[in-house]
Amino acid sequence: MSATYHVILTGGVGSRLWPLSRKSQPKQYLEIFKNDSLFELAIKRNQKFSDGLIVVGNKDNRSLSISSLKKLGVNNYHEIVEATPRNTAPAIAFAAFQVKPDDILVVTPADHIIKADENYDHAVSKAIKLAEEGNIVTFGVKPTRPETGYGYIESDGQNVVSFREKPNLETAKDFLHRGNFLWNSGMFCFKAGVFLSELEKYEPKVFEASKEAFQKSEEGRLDEALSMDIPSISVDYAVMERSELIKVVNADFEWSDMGSFEAVYDYFVESGYPVDQEGNMVIGCDKFTAFVGLKNTIFVNTSDAILILSKEASQDVKGVYQQLVDENSPLIQ
Repeated sequence: MSATYHVILTGGVGSRLWPLSRKSQPKQYLEIFKNDSLFELAIKRNQKFSDGLIVVGNKDNRSLSISSLKKLGVNNYHEIVEATPRNTAPAIAFAAFQVKPDDILVVTPADHIIKADENYDHAVSKAIKLAEEGNIVTFGVKPTRPETGYGYIESDGQNVVSFREKPNLETAKDFLHRGNFLWNSGMFCFKAGVFLSELEKYEPKVFEASKEAFQKSEEGRLDEALSMDIPSISVDYAVMERSELIKVVNADFEWSDMGSFEAVYDYFVESGYPVDQEGNMVIGCDKFTAFVGLKNTIFVNTSDAILILSKEASQDVKGVYQQLVDENSPLIQ
């Protein structure tokens, strides 16, 4: 009898949430969501669907994952520790090698915020059923605005017509108007064996190198030299955009990849977080702060850095982070 596993992918730094998110404390571990982190919320909402948990992450954030799992009282899980990031296709392959071919994997990133309600439950149950029939399932979220920070899925019912990269504003408006474009959530569901078969078909080098690294791992820890032999490629490019087995679940649940301060702002406002009359918000500071002549501005304060941005410019924070990377600044650690 097959089992269903929740696979949680914990990689990523969250550069667009600097200075809150750092290498030492990525956004998925920040306990700013009513004392929970995004990692913890993802574990909680998927427990009802899973017979087991597989945590795939890099060696740098392993201790953070362990701490969060202890907080939740989760002691029984499979752990895969990547020696070096190789993107999502190898990461998911490692999880698929961990289980039996007929076992079903529900793959979710650790850094998304999702309203765990009946809409989410329905979408996951529908995806599991499609996966049992041999399909590779992706989740497409109905867009609520012309978002330029997400990829899109062009759909025809449950069939995928095309995957689209992050668009410019005019293209995003066109997608919204046409009505059959969905936000690409980065969540997937499939039988482990089906995924591995498609990966071997379309990216045999990724398959073979990932398999060797997994088989020679020790207690879930991957060897760095073998890991470096694995081509770095996303699951979208490796499988999703090429396989003929793809189906999409049109998901009605509330979703955000929490990839920008605009998303954090919107979530905080919905949760009752204070803003002034002009929509200005302060994060990380209890001092009196006044905004004069500014609207929808976000003031972010940490012990060693201050960020001031307009809500609409949230995607541009990544440029600040990259500048600090180029300067080898300690402010990204």
